[in-house]
Amino acid sequence: MSSDNKQPEEPADGGPEQLALIRETVRRAKVPKAKPRTWRGAALAKELPVARVMVNKGVLHLDQYFDYAVPEELDADAQPGVRVRVRFGAGAHRVRDGRREGGGLIDGFLIERRAESDYAGALAALAYVVSPEPVLSPEMLALARAVADRYAGSLADVLQLAVPPRNGRAEAKPSPEPLSPPAAPEAATWGRYGRGVAFLEALASGGAPRAVWTALPGPQWSDELARAVAATLASGRGALVVVPDGRRAARVDAALTALLGEGRHAVLTAESGPEKRYRQWLAVRRGSVRAVVGTRAAMFAPVQDLGLVAIWDDGDSSHSDENAPFPHVREVLELRAAHDSCGFLLGSTSCTVEAAQLVASGWALPLIADREQVRSATPLVRTVGDGELARDEAARAARLPSLAWQTVRAGLKSGPVLVQVPRRGYVPRLACERCRTPARCRHCSGPLEAPGAGDLTCGWCGRGAPHWHCVACGSTKLRAQIVGARRTAEELGRAFPAVQVRTSGRDHVLDTVPGRPALVVSTPGAEPVADGGYAAALLLDGWAMLGRPDLRAGEDALRRWIDAASLVRGQGEGGSVVIVAEPTLRPVQALVRWDPVGHAQRELAERAELGFPPVSRMAAVTGKAEAIAAFVATAALPGDAEVLGPVPVPVADPGRPRRPGDPPVGEVWERVLLRVPPGSGAALAAALKTAQAARMARGGGEPVRIRIDPPDIG
Repeated sequence: MSSDNKQPEEPADGGPEQLALIRETVRRAKVPKAKPRTWRGAALAKELPVARVMVNKGVLHLDQYFDYAVPEELDADAQPGVRVRVRFGAGAHRVRDGRREGGGLIDGFLIERRAESDYAGALAALAYVVSPEPVLSPEMLALARAVADRYAGSLADVLQLAVPPRNGRAEAKPSPEPLSPPAAPEAATWGRYGRGVAFLEALASGGAPRAVWTALPGPQWSDELARAVAATLASGRGALVVVPDGRRAARVDAALTALLGEGRHAVLTAESGPEKRYRQWLAVRRGSVRAVVGTRAAMFAPVQDLGLVAIWDDGDSSHSDENAPFPHVREVLELRAAHDSCGFLLGSTSCTVEAAQLVASGWALPLIADREQVRSATPLVRTVGDGELARDEAARAARLPSLAWQTVRAGLKSGPVLVQVPRRGYVPRLACERCRTPARCRHCSGPLEAPGAGDLTCGWCGRGAPHWHCVACGSTKLRAQIVGARRTAEELGRAFPAVQVRTSGRDHVLDTVPGRPALVVSTPGAEPVADGGYAAALLLDGWAMLGRPDLRAGEDALRRWIDAASLVRGQGEGGSVVIVAEPTLRPVQALVRWDPVGHAQRELAERAELGFPPVSRMAAVTGKAEAIAAFVATAALPGDAEVLGPVPVPVADPGRPRRPGDPPVGEVWERVLLRVPPGSGAALAAALKTAQAARMARGGGEPVRIRIDPPDIG
């Protein structure tokens, strides 16, 4: 047994006196005391003793800088851009030894050091420097301020989105040495686009071209994005690519690795985890890595010497942040392109109205392929309308028309077949089979649905309904009003018993599927990529996406259809697509002709005539009726502002998760839309921000929420 494990011996005579002597010695020792957070009486820094700090308070009436004294011991670490902790909220009367004291500790960023303060009273001292690592550059601060002003928000809220939380272990690790610029890549498939080669050459030579790129269908888009990044790196500059989700970020990551090798780019996604993500972010900020691929939060990535910003699929809702002040990736990257004088690339297989406006205004040039290239790359698209469904015995019996069955049979001979269903679940909506009365819960009157075969539950409260009967006719038999992805997979499995059926949706999203024959049933946005492409695709229930009461319903439906059809082989390889929707509708015709740009241009012309976004700028003001009426009355709106409303805000269904912006449970809110013509958007945002700040300074009252450019205006 070691001496450390021996039992202590009994104290000898005089033991208590020895212990008392030890205690007295400890009491007399000069143990250093912890410095108080107020630094009372401490000497200040000899040079630039004032620190200007942005405190982490997201309220608008505090959207300003505050001055603090810099103690001499913090002088070396208290540099612009570092994280600090300060005391905030102390009154002017709480001053001792020339220092303001009191208040709670709060995080902040040190913006600059100054020789003197504009404030005449006593200053509180910096409590401490959280880390000497500068994380906020002047360029990022200017961008954050521009975003806050555009969206009528506070700088502190934008910095919360721009700078990730600190991780000490990641910060302690050094970043690798930067690699030398690579050689300019070959154009490869960029040659399919009229100005594609010239765009790459401009990036490689240090230029700043701006383009709206309508990509051809197929898997080449990720390699084409990687080549645009490589061309920018070849000029000695950095590049930033933002995609909607982690699956597409992984594709661009793989393409960049295959083209340039390891160590030249960072991936910033939520799947990386906080430590790895922060370590990658630090490598970008320190200049070790010059290229970034990431999801929404990466729009603020601190890429040094930025030469290109790119966004893929700008119509995806994931690009719109749900945290105040609700910035959109496309708008932030436009600001970065303007502030940093760098290149801009907006790419998608479809085309949004905002993208069409960038081209129409001359801010960006189009990157499109000629019609011959489009015809060779796209599948054959055929439609099944209401007239065909009414005459089709197979469609009345099994919901799928004869053309769809024939397309599936033909496609399964050479590869997998994709089936897009706009509803998840089994049977999301039910009705009485005899009288068609909607089936509702007897407890809360919510709609009944069948999440699985044999199950019957309420979509609002979740209660089961095993003994349901129709209140109108007494029947106990049900029929499906809407058929979900799981029920469709079950029907197809019975029709093709020898073929594997796989599903991809919110609960389980597949990334890829093999190229062998199989049926893949997916909800929009969850379609996996098939090796070699799908042999065919069915786009079912087109009315479910076109029937939404929203200004963007047609644009979103076309984008989702084109995204799915882009995974199908071209006509030359036998690829075909069948869409079940009325063929005379404009989005359906645009899909048949594969003309998303023409559809966006016509939508833009109509919105310009009617004064709808993006031609006009809009803001939504939401709250209780009395609160928003008082707010609008006191706001100094531009003279050309138009007030639309108020209208009631739809109440969220009971039992469903509450989304950001929904009114509190039990409250009835209204919404007012404020519309201004082009050129008055900045004035509108400034007026709303000023009015909201004044309202908060007076004590607030009932909450009023402001959102510039709301994605959903009905």
